[in-house]
Amino acid sequence: MDVSKAVLEIQSRLGIVGRARELQKALVALMSGRHVLLEGPVGVGKTTIAVAMARWLGREVVRVDGDERYYESKLVGHWDPPIVMKKGYCREAFVEGPLVRAMMHGAVLLINELNRLPESAQNVLLPALDEGIVYIPNLGEVKARPEFRVIATQNTEEHVGVSKLSEAVKDRFVLVKLDYPPEEEECEIVKLRSGVSSEDITLTSVKIVRALRGNPIVRRGPSIRASIDLAVLVSSLNSGGKPTRETWIEAAEMCVPTRMDVDPSVDISTLIRRAVEAVLGNFT
Repeated sequence: MDVSKAVLEIQSRLGIVGRARELQKALVALMSGRHVLLEGPVGVGKTTIAVAMARWLGREVVRVDGDERYYESKLVGHWDPPIVMKKGYCREAFVEGPLVRAMMHGAVLLINELNRLPESAQNVLLPALDEGIVYIPNLGEVKARPEFRVIATQNTEEHVGVSKLSEAVKDRFVLVKLDYPPEEEECEIVKLRSGVSSEDITLTSVKIVRALRGNPIVRRGPSIRASIDLAVLVSSLNSGGKPTRETWIEAAEMCVPTRMDVDPSVDISTLIRRAVEAVLGNFT
């Protein structure tokens, strides 16, 4: 397989901006029969890249969104009581969960935010990742088709609300790390996802968000989604002509605070206003 050609095809067909090196690493791992863990901050496009790779492989995608309530039985499957009562513990009475479905159909199991799954659900993945098998009481061993792959994502461990994966789980994955893209690529992403045609608005949106992201007193900076929403809101709020400083501040205060984490002693509104004024000041 020509990996470079495959990367270009994914970027073109599926609207992926940049990420050539990360795509190359992940594709090499998947085509070598390995499972892939994409790790990076919130909003850098981990899920988008995971879905794009799965689609390029031409496989069915079975998606699981990580949640502390997603227990082992939901991941593997469960017995249908009426059918069990009528026919006993047979294949017909078993309702496939996403893991078993992906294994039996040779699909890609996409686990979004793997490190939000409870430990019991993570542990049931181990034999599936390692040997391509899972054991179901009263039914026996389910063996995965050779095409079965797992692509998982996780936010970096310093983010609030995530837990560490066990060493055993991490040992079953090839790790591909993602960070925020360069400014030029982020502008292209914002233009593509927002539908805003004004280059001034998309560029200014990106610069404001990146200024906040790079501020040392910000513990977790706003994601690319904040840049996209800022461009959309400014474009919608603007009544014509060049957006005013107050329009930028108003829009930023709507879409940024929920996407960043700062010390409680820091006034977010002041932080946002200063970032907006600094960026606009550089354009005047």
